Formats: sequence, structure tokens, C-alpha cells
Amino acid sequence: MGLLNQGFVSSLLGILFTSTLLLCRADVHHYQFFVRESNFTKLCNTTTLLVVNDSYPGPEIRVRRSDTVYVNVHNQGNYGLTIHWHGVKQPRNPWSDGPEFVTQCPIQPGTNFTYEVILSDEIGTLWWHAHSDWTRGSVQGAFIILPAENETYPFPTPDADRTIILQSWYNGDYKQIIDQALASGIPPRQPDAYDTIFRMQVDYEKTYLLRIINAAMNEPKFFTITNHSLTLVAQDASYVQRFTSDYILINPGQTMDVLVYANQNVGQYYMATRPFSDAASMPVDFISTGVFQYTNSESGLNASLITLPARNDTNATNNFISRIRNANVTQNPPLNVPTHIDRQVYIAIATNTMPCNTSECLVPNRIAGSLNNFSFVFPRIDILQAYYNSTNGDFTKDFPLDPPVFYNFTGNLNGFNTRTNLGTRAVELNYGEAIEIVLQATNLGAGGSHPFHLHGFSFYWVGTGFGNFNNVTDPSTYNLVDPPLINTVHVPGKGWVALRFFATNPGVWFMHCHLERHSSWGMDTVFIVRNGTTAETSILPPPPGMPRCPGT
Repeated sequence: MGLLNQGFVSSLLGILFTSTLLLCRADVHHYQFFVRESNFTKLCNTTTLLVVNDSYPGPEIRVRRSDTVYVNVHNQGNYGLTIHWHGVKQPRNPWSDGPEFVTQCPIQPGTNFTYEVILSDEIGTLWWHAHSDWTRGSVQGAFIILPAENETYPFPTPDADRTIILQSWYNGDYKQIIDQALASGIPPRQPDAYDTIFRMQVDYEKTYLLRIINAAMNEPKFFTITNHSLTLVAQDASYVQRFTSDYILINPGQTMDVLVYANQNVGQYYMATRPFSDAASMPVDFISTGVFQYTNSESGLNASLITLPARNDTNATNNFISRIRNANVTQNPPLNVPTHIDRQVYIAIATNTMPCNTSECLVPNRIAGSLNNFSFVFPRIDILQAYYNSTNGDFTKDFPLDPPVFYNFTGNLNGFNTRTNLGTRAVELNYGEAIEIVLQATNLGAGGSHPFHLHGFSFYWVGTGFGNFNNVTDPSTYNLVDPPLINTVHVPGKGWVALRFFATNPGVWFMHCHLERHSSWGMDTVFIVRNGTTAETSILPPPPGMPRCPGT
């Protein structure tokens, strides 16, 4: 079944090829985003969605490395929103990073704001999306960064590239779904579908670069093409050592660039996705399919069976992820892994409970997400504005650098106190410090894995393991030789990951779980990097026309 925009026929369906905006001129590009409601039909149901330029997903931005992009966002919808440029580091420019009430207040209906998106060393596939409640479910699109002029790929140049966005579909308004869930104290409902059938036309013996984005709200996904091998070449806009697999595992927020060689018998082959979860609460086990169709193929699909890992196959997930390594190529930034750490932040991830005592509550205790036993509360004005203007009372700089209580994080926690605290607490870092963040999954609540995203940085994923992190023995297992340089990391259920980076991007930067229900429950925090000693190591001044905060 196709996805029809009434009054506007869209060829971008479910797993989608996205439209490309024309490059305006070299180096600096200007785009106009009109955010408004439009009707779409899927699963025999017509739904009104907030989208950009009447398309779902929104327009693809396609530029070159180190370009600057100005995007004027006109909010013609019914509620405020912001846009985040996922994976763009925005050097010294947190003002245009986008998370609502962290670096800006929402763009109110009937107003506009122009984002300045400053690219640096990113290369490959990123994406953009709304960063307000669950609005990103329909306000999203690809952000493609091509090699600079006279720069080549570190692999044979593909004959063509295609963008594939993996999604979640809800028959309903995304913001209303999460607003109702938070008010009632119960988890948001499962999606009505994941991805919709589409056909990708290919020519025999041609090589295609697939730019795969997981824009699903809460579901990591396996992806495969029957009878074809997939060669991973990049993740999160950084090249990796090439390796071939029958499938990939991609988390919400992550992007992966994959080469596929059309070298099988001319025919039609399934592309397929399936959700992954290692939590007690499992997603709906939908297998979604598309068609990888050779030119001049006969009608009818190749009879090969779809072979995807099971929904809870942790071995398949870990086997794939463990093979990802940084590529030593000139197109990547020079390897700069901190070897001596100035500050470690050890964070325990949990789902907790809080009393639910309003008239809308359907349960006595609502679910909360926490980091180091603090569930994040968004302030009345954005943290960046408060920090820049030295305004007191909107946040504190005392996020705990270690879990307040050490316990058997990955053991049997039946009977354990699940209550958490509320707060708007940030970690303040000195400019240039070598930072290590250890993210520890716990068995509180449903447990399971988490995709964590840090704004403003790409970090080196130097270590991972299962059980409770041991600060004495586990660092000896770190990969400091060729760790992947990424912006969204898979924290395994009942396990941990270690990340390292230098704090050389002054500003206010959000860190959160990219499972939207977890972030909505408060599984978030903020890192503040102080200015350096020069103008070149300090936050840029705010641009004109920053959205006003409600009530100010």
C-alpha cells in the first residue's frame, strides 16, 4: 500500500527515497522549510501529520564537506517546534543545534527562525529532525554530505547512491500520542506499522551506495537484501574499515553507508527490516519489505526466503557491532583518541517510577527515565540562554559524576527501590579536557539496550562489555588503536560502553537516549563546555531573531 499525500503525490514511501533540494551555490546554501499540517493515507487510514514542505519525509539536503547551510524554518503549524541537525558538530555554534529548551526555545506558530548549520569534518550521511516532543516522527529528512571538490571516496566510486529512511508509522498525531501517554502515566502505544513497500530499480553489475537512516521512534532495526551482501563503509558521517555482512543492525538516530553490488541473476529480491530488542518489553514483530528490482526483470519476486535475525537475537547484534572499526584513510579526521583522562563521568541508565497524582493518571505510579538517578526536567527558558546570560534558577551544574548509589546494576533487582529524583542538572567541563563517559545499562524497569546520542561532538567508542563496569580491569580491554568515531552509540542490555573525546567545542550540548519514549521520560542530561582562553575557542554570539521563550 502506498502513502498518498492528498493534493500532493509523494513517491517517498515508508522505507523512502527522499527528494533532493538543488544546491544553490558552492560553499553556502540556503533552504526554506515550511512546516505545516498535511494529510497522508496509509493502512487505509488518512492521518494529518506535521511535515516540511508537504512531504514525508521532508526534503533532502545535499551539500559538500565544510559547506555552510542556512535553513529558514517557517512554522505554519499549530504548536512550537525546533529542528536539530543530527550529527553536525556545529563548532562554537550551539545556538543552531536545536533541542527544545536546551539550546533554544520553540519556534512559535506564525513565526520563523533561520538556522546556521556549520559543517566541519563530517562526511557521508546524517539527517535532520524536529527536536520537540515526538514531532520528529513526521518532521525529518536526510542530510547528505558529499566529498569536497577534488576529494574522492576511500572505496571504488559507486555508480549511484540512494537514501533509505527506516521509520515508525502511527495512525495519529505524534505529539498527541506522547502527550496523552505522559499525562496518563502509561507507556505510549506501539506503532501501527514500520516501513512500507517500495521498489528500488537497479542495473545489473552496477554498485550502489545505500545511505540508511534509522528514523524510527523506538526500534533498532535489522536490515537485509536477500541474496546480496552488504558492505559497511561509514557510520555517523565517518568512514569505517570495510566489511561485508548479510545484514546490518542500525539503532534509532544512527546512519550507515552501505555498498551493494547488483551481481545476482536478473530478478526481484526482497529488502527487509525487523525490529530488535533485548528488553523485557518487546516491540511488535513486524517484518517490513521492499523490492530490489533489476532492470528488465520478469514480474514476480525471487523465491529466496528472507533471512533476518530473530527479534531478540543479541548475538547477531553484538557480532555485527563488534566488527566496526575506524578507517585509517586521509578522508577521515586524523585519529586523536585521548589516552590520559582528565575527567570521567560514569552514568547509570535506568527506568524508574514516580508518583502519578493528577486527575488524568490511569495508574498510581508513572514511568520515569533517569541518568544517575536524576530524571531530566526541561526548564522554562533554554539552558544555553540561561548559561550565556548567567541567569540563575533554571538549571544547576551538579549532575553527579558517578551513580549516587552503587549496586549490582545488571543483577536481579526485584524489590529494589525504583524511585528517582527530578532535576535540571548539567555537567560543566573545562575547554580542552580529555573526557571519558561510561554508560552503564541496568536492569531497573524493562532493562535492555539504549542508543545514546551526544550533540556537538563525535566521540570515540573505545570499549564495551557485559555486566557491571570495572574501572580497574575493563580499561585494559579498550580499543585505542582504531575505535569508531560516531555520534550515537549502542549501549548493550546488561552491559556498558566507554566513550572518549576532547572537550573542544564550547557550548551547551544535550545527551539523551534516542529511544523517544525514554527521552520523553527524562533519560537525558546536558554537558556544558566552558569557553577557552581566546575568541576562537569561545561560543559565538547569539544570532539575531532567536525564538522567544514562552512568557518572556
